[in-house]
Amino acid sequence: MDAKLSLQNVSKIFGSRPKKAVPYIKEGLSKEEILEKTGNTVGVYDASVDINEGELFVIMGLSGSGKSTLIRCLNMLNNPTYGSIYVDGEDIVQYKKDQLKDFRQNKIAMVFQHFGLFSHRTVLGNVEYGLEIRGVSQEERQDIALKNLEVVGLKGWEDKYPDELSGGMQQRVGLARALANDPDILLMDEPFSALDPLIRREMQLELLDIQERLQKTIIFITHDVNEAFKIGDRVAVMKDGRIVQTGSPEEILEEPADDYISEFIKDIDRSKILQAENIMTRPNALVSLKDGLNVAIKEMETNGISSVFVVDRKRSLQGIVTIDDAIKGRQNGQSLEDILIRDVEQVQLVDYVQDIIPKAAETKYPLAVVDEENRLEGIILRVHVLTSLS
Repeated sequence: MDAKLSLQNVSKIFGSRPKKAVPYIKEGLSKEEILEKTGNTVGVYDASVDINEGELFVIMGLSGSGKSTLIRCLNMLNNPTYGSIYVDGEDIVQYKKDQLKDFRQNKIAMVFQHFGLFSHRTVLGNVEYGLEIRGVSQEERQDIALKNLEVVGLKGWEDKYPDELSGGMQQRVGLARALANDPDILLMDEPFSALDPLIRREMQLELLDIQERLQKTIIFITHDVNEAFKIGDRVAVMKDGRIVQTGSPEEILEEPADDYISEFIKDIDRSKILQAENIMTRPNALVSLKDGLNVAIKEMETNGISSVFVVDRKRSLQGIVTIDDAIKGRQNGQSLEDILIRDVEQVQLVDYVQDIIPKAAETKYPLAVVDEENRLEGIILRVHVLTSLS
């Protein structure tokens, strides 16, 4: 994938003489020690990362790690002390005032933690606001706003006021307002942290659904490791203003860069992070519908298994056959289709382990992992589910 944003050695040091802090940073002094010695506060230091087109990229860290400082550098609310930020190949740090205004109005948008809605405006008026500032005609901006309210699930609420909505609905308005400008890049600074757990989960799923449809480049800030690993294509973990590790959730879980990362992720609920595609195995034996019982029995004997999945020529799942039924069927002169068990428990590639556990506990057979067109992609045994949680 092509990099939509490229951060190169970005630093943000707050204070009158930021250069004084650099030698102490290199010596490994803490932020508190540097503040005491120089009067400068280290927000971010030497951050370098590429963020791909259409990626949902999460920046995660505890309070004071620098994550919110960094995201505000991406729209130049914080002007970096050092470094470059390339967006579509242009260094926005070098932008003049008019270029920066155009960039903020047309290419990037931000969703805040506390919604930032205008209490005197209706839901529709709030979503229209950015378009109004840009001089878009009333008819056109209303049309765009209504379409985006439908995207976030608020069709029919356009005439309500913010104080008539729940917290989750208010955040949806904020998201619709950001989407209304059709930005290439969407910045989300802990947007769900003020919501209660149930609504937060709903909003996470809503965001993933919207991203599946719109394929925006999203940079999402959170201090919640479970949230980060659930929604992020890749995650950057920050500590004391530095990016400590960047990778997919699976990469960070399997190969933490240091003791800090290991400690950070030790209490993570893997069942909410790992998906079927992460724990399945590719089937080493399959039988086609055109094959007979002798072929099915031979496949099971050769591979040391007691059941085998049956597919058609397009590898679309048809069912499963057990060794006992196959041997009995051959004795009775039956065909493969006669003894085929069609009621097979299936899961999708993207299903989370937490949703797979009950199915694995109840079924007598391996779980079939299928894609959107019902093609068999893998199998999951009960042991796969258990080992994924350890």
